Amino acid sequence: MNVTLPRRLLVALLLCSLAPLAVAQTPRPTVPRPGIPRPGQIRPDTRPAAPRPTPQPMKKAAELISRQPPIVINRGAYDSLTPDAASIVVSISKQRAYLLNGEEIAIDSPISSGKRAGMTPTGRFSVMEKDKDHRSSVYGDFVDGSGRTVRSGVSTRIDSAPSGTHYVGAPMKWFMRLTGDGVGMHIGILPGYPASHGCIRMPPQGAEMFYNKVKIGTPVAVEL
Repeated sequence: MNVTLPRRLLVALLLCSLAPLAVAQTPRPTVPRPGIPRPGQIRPDTRPAAPRPTPQPMKKAAELISRQPPIVINRGAYDSLTPDAASIVVSISKQRAYLLNGEEIAIDSPISSGKRAGMTPTGRFSVMEKDKDHRSSVYGDFVDGSGRTVRSGVSTRIDSAPSGTHYVGAPMKWFMRLTGDGVGMHIGILPGYPASHGCIRMPPQGAEMFYNKVKIGTPVAVEL
């Protein structure tokens, strides 16, 4: 027997049979997992930024000067030293000067010798002159009538004084002359390396203490 279903019922049955197919064909949205970039996406850099270096303050000029071992004084040997027993040894390679009491070192002092090889002569000398307030006859400044320095660091061997100026020699306190052409021992700047025009620069304390114990004729040996 043929049973004719109502039209509305047929439509409802047809829709129910097609629903699973529509669900199966609908694409599921892609949900990105944390930490995994989608195609074409640049992963952000989550690493902490490197700290910026802290700017260092500029060093003062004095801090850039090499430090030499300080003066060493053997007080017993120095106090008992007489000018007749004194002698001096200068080491160019060590940049040291030694005041001897016989064979014993009374003072071990830093120095600065000639900045180029041969500027400080080597050999055996003797103290030819002592001058507490000596001034250089070669190196100094050109000064005008009011005492103002017009040109500093000049050499009378190569520089001419500008009009209205005169030459004033560089101070060489506690000067002990070793050669006829002006090489001697005196107070000067010690940068930690050979830097003079030929003289043997010494610290103020060392120069004065050497000066007070030597005499004209005290032997001086200058060695490499």
